[in-house]
Amino acid sequence: MAENPVKCLFLVLTSYLYFAFVVSESNSLMKKTYIVQMDKSAMPASFSTPLEWYSSKLKSVMSKTQSQVDGNDEDGIIYSYQNAFHGVAAQLNEKEVERLKEEDGVDAVLPETEYQLHTTRSPMFLGLEPEESASIWSQKLADHDVIVGVLDTGIWPESGSFNDTGMTPVPSHWKGACETGRGFQKHHCNRKIVGARVFYRGYEAATGKINEKTEYKSPRDQDGHGTHTAATVAGSPVRGANLLGYAYGTARGMAPGARIAAYKVCWTGGCFSSDILSAVDRAVADGVNILSISLGGGASSYSHDSLAIATFGAMEMGVFVSCSAGNGGPDPVSLTNVSPWITTVGASTMDRDFPASVKLGSGRTIAGVSLYKGRRFLQANKQYPLVYMGSNSSSPDPSSLCLEGTLDPHIVSGKIVICDRGISPRVQKGQVVKDAGGVGMILTNTAANGEELVADCHLLPAVAVGEMEGKAIKHYALSNRRATATLEFRGTRLGVRPSPVVAAFSSRGPNFLTLEILKPDVIAPGVNILAAWTGELGPSSVPTDHRRVGFNILSGTSMSCPHVSGIAALLKARHPDWSPAAIKSALMTTAYVHDNIHNPLVDASTAAASTPYDHGAGHINPLKALDPGLVYDISAQDYFEFLCTQKLTAMQLKAFSKSSNLSCHHKLSSPGDLNYPAISVVFPEDTAISTLTLHRTATNVGPPNSSYHVVVSPFKGVTVDVEPKSLKFSRRNQKLSYKISFTRRSPQTMPEFGGLIWKDGVHKVRSPIAITWLAPL
Repeated sequence: MAENPVKCLFLVLTSYLYFAFVVSESNSLMKKTYIVQMDKSAMPASFSTPLEWYSSKLKSVMSKTQSQVDGNDEDGIIYSYQNAFHGVAAQLNEKEVERLKEEDGVDAVLPETEYQLHTTRSPMFLGLEPEESASIWSQKLADHDVIVGVLDTGIWPESGSFNDTGMTPVPSHWKGACETGRGFQKHHCNRKIVGARVFYRGYEAATGKINEKTEYKSPRDQDGHGTHTAATVAGSPVRGANLLGYAYGTARGMAPGARIAAYKVCWTGGCFSSDILSAVDRAVADGVNILSISLGGGASSYSHDSLAIATFGAMEMGVFVSCSAGNGGPDPVSLTNVSPWITTVGASTMDRDFPASVKLGSGRTIAGVSLYKGRRFLQANKQYPLVYMGSNSSSPDPSSLCLEGTLDPHIVSGKIVICDRGISPRVQKGQVVKDAGGVGMILTNTAANGEELVADCHLLPAVAVGEMEGKAIKHYALSNRRATATLEFRGTRLGVRPSPVVAAFSSRGPNFLTLEILKPDVIAPGVNILAAWTGELGPSSVPTDHRRVGFNILSGTSMSCPHVSGIAALLKARHPDWSPAAIKSALMTTAYVHDNIHNPLVDASTAAASTPYDHGAGHINPLKALDPGLVYDISAQDYFEFLCTQKLTAMQLKAFSKSSNLSCHHKLSSPGDLNYPAISVVFPEDTAISTLTLHRTATNVGPPNSSYHVVVSPFKGVTVDVEPKSLKFSRRNQKLSYKISFTRRSPQTMPEFGGLIWKDGVHKVRSPIAITWLAPL
């Protein structure tokens, strides 16, 4: 006899609800890593150390777990922080987190965040190579040893880039250490690599124990990224450096006299915020002057961004922080690391290229790029069958993307295969073609990449081409059953024009957290950069690549960031009294916005002129930054006043004030009043507000008696008035203020861009201007 259907439904629903409750309860009890920020000044006198107090707080909220019943009085702490940040990283469940948030002395509880890596010619391109400039930089460098902390995947100490020949003893103020482990011993540190540490507790808490048989649980770098960035910052000169014959020359870092401290925070499965935070905290205590951080996570508010909070603390201690902008371009609003106390670096090309070409059976030759150098070479005078597995020339599909298992060997064997960019790594596509029997690959850009060409060290003959030419090649292959082609490789070409060009992948503004802070700050070389490499991995980073090289060519804002970090080290050596904000100002106000053919900088993704949302203040110009004339200085209190305009609660603000007694004096009428080297004006929806006035204060770092006059770009939508129109300085380090008023004239539907320049006949102190109109309600 059939059961009552209503009764059956009731039983099913009851079971489902019970199961959902059990799962929900289980999730709420699951332990995860949280970063707990504490108000150190609130510690009761009964505790002898902050760590003792932190531990007591955690134990007071922890559930009676089995381990406690068994007598293990665990507090779940995996890190304690005491320099750039006060608090701990600990394993907690959701219920414990909620209880902890109610405790006195707890400023914030932030969930663990996963961060991603933003993955020779550049010194000369930046004007650092000629002997006359080398002598300028060398003055007094020995008197002011600069140490750059690099947070990355570790370091390969055997590289010639880390040779310490001729270097003076390690500075006495240095408190760092050389941690040991598999493949890394004390002797691997020297006068160049002055420190090496590892941070993995957060990573292991999230992913499980590191397999020490397959991964170095030590500062040794098996990924290559950290070695590359460290060498770019401060690598010693290495003659004859090259990648399989490409880019032959002398490789050197931006600041070859600076020291390197490697902080390994990234592992096979990623980089975690608790580890990064611990590394920043430790680096500040060790005594670094510069922090170079080529990684980023998802953008979040200032009070929920643990890296923003930690780097605020580093800035307070006088440490300059440079971070990569991210590789989310050309999409707008794709920036990471946008806090105003961080120097956010986008990527550009240099005047060096690695040309290659595709010769079609139709007789047409198409230009591309490649770093292929293998035993397989296609004959220039022979045409090979050409095949494209996609259905049309504009919409990629799994086969056209050459994803694993999508190519039929019966179709592609012996042929050159056209592969669309996207989904899988570029070099991996070549391996798929090779495994299926293909003899070569043409890698075609899609709309996301436009005409920007990035060279790769391919595993079979391969050439990358732009989107438009890619469409033409695909159309030829689809419309001609007997389509053929061959590939040629032309080595290294210098003097490319125009350059620099803003890289298509470089993340773009505007800064969605605070429109009034224009980001990125600057751009620097980040495309096809040659630097030292790990001995553990082939140049393509593909596991099947058994080639081993001493140097590799990489692209990404990960590569542009250490260029700025190195230049900052040079500026710190020449001007040891400059604050991090003064160094940033010098880099920004001397940056250039025209290429080597005197045209405005171009955006590789559109081939049109780029804007400050793409290039920030412009491309760095180290020699000019050495003597900027004026700087816009910003103190820790000034940055805190900026945070006071960001609608943060008193508790959220406390995360930044820590024990330094910073408080809101409400000196800034708006976020745009921060003494930032760039100017971003945001007209509100309320059309009754017709004029916006911003204030700036310039500090004279040039000759004592200096007189500057101002020049401002014309705008369609506003009139601009600067008062006073001249600044007359009578002594060095004198500060003079001015105000800029923007009055509505004809509101525009799109942002307008221009610049403000103070001139004294020698210096040109330029601030980019962005004007945005919010749509009326």
